[in-house]
Amino acid sequence: MGMPLKPDNDSRRGAGILLPIHSLPSPFGIGNIGPAAFAFIDFLADAGQTYWQILPLGPTDSAFGNSPYMSCSSLAGNPLFISPELLQKKSLLRQTEITVDGFSEYLVEYPRVTDFNTKLLRLAWQRFTSRQTDSELEKFKEKNPWVCDYALFLSLKKRYRQAPWYTWPKEIRFRKSRAIAQATTELGDEINYHTFVQYLFFTQWEALHQYAREKGIRIIGDLPIYVALDSVDVWVHQEIFELQTTSGRPKSVAGVPPDYFSPTGQLWGNPLYRWHARSPLVKKHLYGWWQHRLKAALTMMDVVRIDHFRGFSSYWSVPANEKTAINGTWKKGPGISFFREMEDRLGRMAIIAEDLGIITPEVEQLRDELGYPGMKILLFAFDGNTDNSYLPHNYTQNCVVYTGTHDNDTAVGWYLSPTTKPETRRRAKRQANQNNDDAASFHRDMIYLAHSSVADTAVIPMQDILGFGNDCRMNTPGTGKGNWRWRCADRFITDELAVQLHDVTVFFNRLNTKTANGDRFDPTSDTGM
Repeated sequence: MGMPLKPDNDSRRGAGILLPIHSLPSPFGIGNIGPAAFAFIDFLADAGQTYWQILPLGPTDSAFGNSPYMSCSSLAGNPLFISPELLQKKSLLRQTEITVDGFSEYLVEYPRVTDFNTKLLRLAWQRFTSRQTDSELEKFKEKNPWVCDYALFLSLKKRYRQAPWYTWPKEIRFRKSRAIAQATTELGDEINYHTFVQYLFFTQWEALHQYAREKGIRIIGDLPIYVALDSVDVWVHQEIFELQTTSGRPKSVAGVPPDYFSPTGQLWGNPLYRWHARSPLVKKHLYGWWQHRLKAALTMMDVVRIDHFRGFSSYWSVPANEKTAINGTWKKGPGISFFREMEDRLGRMAIIAEDLGIITPEVEQLRDELGYPGMKILLFAFDGNTDNSYLPHNYTQNCVVYTGTHDNDTAVGWYLSPTTKPETRRRAKRQANQNNDDAASFHRDMIYLAHSSVADTAVIPMQDILGFGNDCRMNTPGTGKGNWRWRCADRFITDELAVQLHDVTVFFNRLNTKTANGDRFDPTSDTGM
């Protein structure tokens, strides 16, 4: 059986909020892991919540629409999430340098944010080097050896004007030892800078994670099944991916066939794993890479949601030259033997299986044999089929119910959408025992359904906690612009909201009895490094 989301000696029922780091309030145009993140943990504790669910923490790139699911590293942290305020407290930045205005409270403006953030990190690096504290970076590298490849990768990206690694000179592209050694020497200063940035991220993250533990809040992280083609993972571990040996470009790529979200499917473009390679060395390398990745995720977070879990049962393989995901084929994944091997190596793992989309009995069997909770999405429930698995009366206990995910419209946005039929709205209202057509209260109807269900865990996106419309949607699958931008202004995260949420959480027996009632985060304290 998989590890339960809550400790064995605690009540099974719990509740949480989905709010990505970038959506937190801050004066710097994007949320970060500084004071507002600590304050949000206080809010969760006051509201009786058990979980804070976030999106992947890796670096993002404008070339991929700033999607956290298309990162250049499966292990690195996003530099945009580093808190300037915490750097100022460590005298790496000055107050005048972090005083800023003009950023939107409501949307991330990625180009401006990236420019501002990079200038601050370069300043911090100058001051750090003047202190001659290289031993701190050396200790960090010893603990995180992956950072050497990552820092070299970014330094080479800068040298080659951000061109993808598979277009680099052949000696570097295929990592010939002499070429790598020469580049490492020549790019030493830039490599050290990127190592420093990761040192800052992980030092601040560990402080935040420790504070969450002290307050009784468990962080649910997100692990994409695939990695980006133009990533340090693929560059360093080319033999475990389905690549052309002469060019490094993919033979086939990942995606999903036409579904609820897209009539032409979703063509993700990630390289596929060589799950069925004949060479035992390839399998050893592939499983070792996954072991390292899972261990890192389970160290950083308390629970990990594996995105596209069904890909471990079977995955959609699309020829690399296709323009849509329509002309793909299903191929058999590694199945239960993979997870048994990971459990043998890592012990029981607290995992949520993202089992949405085209789900077969084989996928359900894999999930259930492992004992991992699956996901239930209320906005998928109201098609008129009383056997619909997303209807609360069809749930089993071992699942996590959401009003919607980061890929859905908000609850109110869905209700008001012209694509939502009147009879569908009526069914949704009736499910919550409401005989009205009030859109403004629909998010509360969905919160009621989620919390009152038998599902062990209920997680509500912050937009639905607040009853916001579709202008606050996080992501629209199949579109490349305008996503991953929504932010929650500080004035919406109130004590009154915590009281309201605490009330519904208590009423439906989801209260976290282990949230600490001690001191709240002090923004003047010396925290984060």
